[in-house]
Amino acid sequence: MTIVAAFLVPGSPLPTLRPDNAPWAALVAGYKKAGRALAASKPDVLLIYSTQWIAVLDELWQTRARVAGVHVDENWYDYGDLPYDIPVDRALAEACVEGCRAIGIAAKGVDYDDFPIDSGTIVASGFLNAGAKVPIVIGANNLYHDFPTTAKIAAMAAQKIAAQNKRAAVIGIGGLSGTIFRNEIDLAADHVASEADDAWNRRMLGLFEKGSASEAERLSADYAKAARVDMGFKHFAWIMGALGGRFKGAEVHGYGPTYGAGAAVVEFKL
Repeated sequence: MTIVAAFLVPGSPLPTLRPDNAPWAALVAGYKKAGRALAASKPDVLLIYSTQWIAVLDELWQTRARVAGVHVDENWYDYGDLPYDIPVDRALAEACVEGCRAIGIAAKGVDYDDFPIDSGTIVASGFLNAGAKVPIVIGANNLYHDFPTTAKIAAMAAQKIAAQNKRAAVIGIGGLSGTIFRNEIDLAADHVASEADDAWNRRMLGLFEKGSASEAERLSADYAKAARVDMGFKHFAWIMGALGGRFKGAEVHGYGPTYGAGAAVVEFKL
């Protein structure tokens, strides 16, 4: 079995930077549960897509053997820094670059010091890969790639993982409803910005729990439009592509707000 675990997780750094804030406690606890589940699946590599690593010209893949440094989030810099030290599976990343080209998608590797690793990748790696024991492969969110194209890239990556006889956990990093509060709020009173957003989020999470993969995919465009979902919900496309469009169900380990936006930690049942 190539894909041994799959998770949809938020990329907001707020639960990492302020884990003591009550409205974010469910996400922190959910991330910890997901981390334990991931470790139990014993993957050789983490196949990651973060909505916050934005590309424009090509599909980028991180190919430096180890990325390390201190990141300052461009939005939430007041709350603290994000140190990171993450190993990368270069052989698999380079195979994915070639694999993209083989399916008609321009791609290239990224390999230089102080590359600006995004908050989502750092946050997810910190919670899910404590101690950086498992190397990652991360593909960028190309703004010109739609939902089907993103799924196609993830499917290709899963094939490359199988060709290298590796076990992988696939991780889609991104939020749910995308409306954030534009004014300063009391962090202790954070909540999903509107009842409509909350209803849409819960509807989609319910489909995950039921294992209604095709229905969730069918509704993704409507959901993204109605709730202003983070980057058109392409992080879900990544998961669907890697899983061949199928999952048996899901467990929502945590759901809550991130300054008005919706977020959830979801483990898919394979």
